Amino acid sequence: MTYPPNGSAAPPGHPGHPAAPTRPSVPPQQTRGAAPPVPAPPAPPRRTAWAEGVDRLRAAATTEPGRLRIIGAVLALLVVAFGATTAWQMTDRSAAADDVLHSSQPLSADAADIYRSLADANTAASSGFLAGGEEPAAVRDRYERNIRTAAQKLVTAAASTDPGTRSAETIKKLNTLLPQYKGLIERARANNRQGFPLGGAYLRYANEKMQTEMLPEAENLYTTENERLRDDYDAATPYPWIAIAFGVLALAALAWAQRRNYRLTNRVFNHGMLAATAASVVVLLWLVVGHTVARSGLNSSYDDGVRSLNVLHDASIASLKARGNENLTLVSRGAETTSVNGVSKDKYDVDFEKQMDLLAKKLTAADALADDSAGRTPVNGANASMKEWLKRHGEARDEDDDGNYQRALDKIIGSKESKPTSECFDLVDQNLDKALTHEQRQFSADAGGGRDAMTGLPAGAALLAVLAAAGAVLGIGRRLSEYR
Repeated sequence: MTYPPNGSAAPPGHPGHPAAPTRPSVPPQQTRGAAPPVPAPPAPPRRTAWAEGVDRLRAAATTEPGRLRIIGAVLALLVVAFGATTAWQMTDRSAAADDVLHSSQPLSADAADIYRSLADANTAASSGFLAGGEEPAAVRDRYERNIRTAAQKLVTAAASTDPGTRSAETIKKLNTLLPQYKGLIERARANNRQGFPLGGAYLRYANEKMQTEMLPEAENLYTTENERLRDDYDAATPYPWIAIAFGVLALAALAWAQRRNYRLTNRVFNHGMLAATAASVVVLLWLVVGHTVARSGLNSSYDDGVRSLNVLHDASIASLKARGNENLTLVSRGAETTSVNGVSKDKYDVDFEKQMDLLAKKLTAADALADDSAGRTPVNGANASMKEWLKRHGEARDEDDDGNYQRALDKIIGSKESKPTSECFDLVDQNLDKALTHEQRQFSADAGGGRDAMTGLPAGAALLAVLAAAGAVLGIGRRLSEYR
């Protein structure tokens, strides 16, 4: 065994030999003259689902199957939109036409009946007063019947009117004024039966309440309901242009798709798209023709029905007012006068002449609006009775001006020796009722026909649109199957 000599150094790496110090390594990029470090590029921003969808759609459109899928989706969407807008617009128009027939026009007629009933009750009250202490039973019954009619019509109108509306407020006022008027009439009767002159004052006060408060409120109700009727007509008659536009667009798209299919395949028919086109054509024709027929019927119901009814109602009201003023001329005996061109005249006789002038104008207008003999005959009868009425009224006024009160009264309410103006008034009233009944029937027939022309159109259009969309999808699917 050999040993290293004493004092000799241990070999490198030997545990007893210290390791030589090493220089720290310098990274290459930190050496003198090297470029600064370059940061890592940031991650690209995440794309939105919409952008990715657009890219996929663009990629799909570069292939024929992708293009066919896009075409099928667009066709189905257009056809469904066509059906949906048709159902929506025709549902609104059908509902408005139904309101014309069953809501707004009946309410307008009820408002006119309220006006006429109040005016007729006032006329009957003054007629009974002229008859003396014990008024005829027929006159009393007429007064009571008209008061009941007005009250019942007010209840019906209140039930059909929304709370807080102008009509509701008017009905509330009339319901308050009606008992007050009845109370004044009963006081006038009680005093008249006892021969007290105060009865005439109460009657004039009741008439003033009717003329200045009740009838204006009834006229406001009539005007409001006529405006509501006009609004319903405006909602029911316009053409559904949005639905028609979608229908034309859907048919144009279907025609383009079939032409494209023919150019690529030389196949004349694609059964699915042909069925979609046929269904869309049926819906469009049904829409245009059905609404045109409905519009014609509704317009006819307004021109030949509502307008005539309004004029006849006005004529009837003028006749009732004229009769009431004629009676009050004898009741007041000149107690109330008015100045006409500087001349003092009886107030009620002046009002009578105004109402008779209005009656003549309204009868002329009603004759012009009547479109058949059934409507024209009663109007002509009313006109003839009005002329006779004016003649007899002139005779009565001459007697009254000469101081012959009883003979003037006989010519107004009747006697064995004279033909009264009351006969002429009754004939005018009866003929106007006949004309009103005829025009009401004509309105109901025309408006009902217009409403019926739209029956089934919303549901039918929706069903056919679904079938058309299914046909378009199946037609495109048939083409797609050729690429599998």
